[in-house]
Amino acid sequence: MRATAPQLKAKDRSVWILPAVALALVAGTLIYIGTADLDDIEARALTPEILLDKIYEHVLLVIVSTIVVVAVGVPAGILLSRPWAKYFRAPVLAVANAGQAIPSIGILVLLALIYGVGFNMAVVALVVYALLPILRNTIVGLQQVSPFVIDAARGMGMNSRRILFTVELPLAVPVMLAGIRVSLILNVGVATLATYTNAGGLGDLIERGIVFYRMPILLTGCLLTIALALLVDWLAGLIERRLTPKGI
Repeated sequence: MRATAPQLKAKDRSVWILPAVALALVAGTLIYIGTADLDDIEARALTPEILLDKIYEHVLLVIVSTIVVVAVGVPAGILLSRPWAKYFRAPVLAVANAGQAIPSIGILVLLALIYGVGFNMAVVALVVYALLPILRNTIVGLQQVSPFVIDAARGMGMNSRRILFTVELPLAVPVMLAGIRVSLILNVGVATLATYTNAGGLGDLIERGIVFYRMPILLTGCLLTIALALLVDWLAGLIERRLTPKGI
């Protein structure tokens, strides 16, 4: 059943709710900083240069870790969805489940103790933590493709490789993109803990606000992280709608 014109217009308007809320949070945060009676510690921690620097570090962490986890998770999910890999599927998913079950701060601290601190270790921890949704959704998306569709493609003379890329993957795209979207949002939140490996990000503001007991610094870090998560979710939703094949 096709959506009517009013329904389409309402859907288009709803797309702008998340960015509007995100911009409102950012604007409210900036107004709060500009009007609050800040002491020297708070004023030095909340300069425009520092805020932009921390946002840049946080976004960089999220982008790099998401690219790596997609590059690892999607091919691994495709391989594990093949019939010959059914004996490896459960153990690999169990390991991925364990990676997400372990508290993210524990992964960061463990990697810091073994390999040291820095940007790279934070990215590794984020990849470990965000791997499961992409891996699982890739497998589920490919497994839910109707075997009748695959048999029909095989009857048309397609080989396994062509069936994968022209039939299975396009039909699995919505589920796969949902997993990538979840991982992206997870990375935004968990990246705040990268401050404990000296990788920067908005977590620096949150940690500084806690250590110095300065509520303006803590609130600024939290509100900017929430705004970034909403904005990333909105962008991911737009990309998801754009990449989903028509008719699915």
